[in-house]
Amino acid sequence: MLFKRDSTRRRFLQDTGLLAGGLFTGAPDVSRGDDSVSMPFENGVRPLVRYPQKRPLIRLTTRPPQLETPFSVFNEGILTPNDAFFVRYHLSESPPLEVDADAFRVNLSGKLNRALSLGVAELKSDFETFEIVAVNQCSGNGRGLMKPRVGGGQMGNGAMGNARWRGVRLRDVLNRAGVSAGARQVTFNGLDKPAIEKTPDFVKALDIDHALDGEVMLAYAMNGEDLPMLNGYPLRLVVPGYFGTYWVKHVHEITVIDDVFKGYWMATGYRIPNTPGGCVEPGTTAKSTVPIGRYNIRSFITSLENGARVKAGMMTEARGIAFDGGHGISEVLFTSDGGRTWRAARLGDNLGKYSFREWSFSFAAPEIGATELRCRATNRIGESQPLDSLWNPAGYMRNVVESINIIAV
Repeated sequence: MLFKRDSTRRRFLQDTGLLAGGLFTGAPDVSRGDDSVSMPFENGVRPLVRYPQKRPLIRLTTRPPQLETPFSVFNEGILTPNDAFFVRYHLSESPPLEVDADAFRVNLSGKLNRALSLGVAELKSDFETFEIVAVNQCSGNGRGLMKPRVGGGQMGNGAMGNARWRGVRLRDVLNRAGVSAGARQVTFNGLDKPAIEKTPDFVKALDIDHALDGEVMLAYAMNGEDLPMLNGYPLRLVVPGYFGTYWVKHVHEITVIDDVFKGYWMATGYRIPNTPGGCVEPGTTAKSTVPIGRYNIRSFITSLENGARVKAGMMTEARGIAFDGGHGISEVLFTSDGGRTWRAARLGDNLGKYSFREWSFSFAAPEIGATELRCRATNRIGESQPLDSLWNPAGYMRNVVESINIIAV
């Protein structure tokens, strides 16, 4: 069921039985029995649950909802289906109970020549439509695999997704309002909210030059359909190449300021060590930190699971995906012998520098028994993945060369 422009969030919850006493009660269909997955780390058993507009996803928390994409989805195609796209909220009163698309407005204020208040219909009719294929990845994607373990949501590698986003350039909207001299940053606030006043509201900021770069956008659709409620309906910020913490959902307040924003989620939360790679020695703390920014480079094998059985001596095709923060993937190397020899994989269609890039390689398992497979991506400026895992106290930006073991029989 899609949210049409004359639908409200409350009506949707009533129709699906989710509204009880005025509260969003969580997943309506929590699978039972064997409907769970075991993530590859300690205490990694997770239930598969079904939320509105979603197929069964891996639940990390209920309030707020944090749902991870089963990794097998990434072998279905380069674009991640809307009903399989991961969900990450920070505040317990999320998602918002009511969103009336007809009444919804995004309000622009601050260091502008004039304030603006725009509905989704006006964005569609009054501004040039913009589309981009881009990965949205949670900063903590893969955190559960960090060694030594760190606090925070213990996710596998499914807190990411790739979609074709449609909306308008933020630059066009800001230019319509007229950015005043001295503007330094732009802040973004969504409809989600904390349960108590002492909890900081989730507000993020971008430097003014970044906000005006022509790629940051206000999106109202993904993969040709309205945004799902749990992915930001009816309007969200899309910041290509940057971690999902900046991709504010249900964005309704945009404020241009003449200072550096000092809210919790910029000044304290989502910060990484101010070191090359954003990492420190395991168990230590950083002397100074900076806000997390662009993705580092990553690649995965998607067509074979750990422990998969293949026929010894027979050709087997390995497929996977690679991406980075916007430089673009130039090469993916593959090894079927634990890293002794590496060979270049075939790259698939290029949907843009912010998209997943598919790769494939045909190999024959040389002998009966266990074989370790790895892949390693390089981007157009020569950055590649580390062979040994890097570490930081928040468990952000994992991008080590991943490996799986298969069994030749």
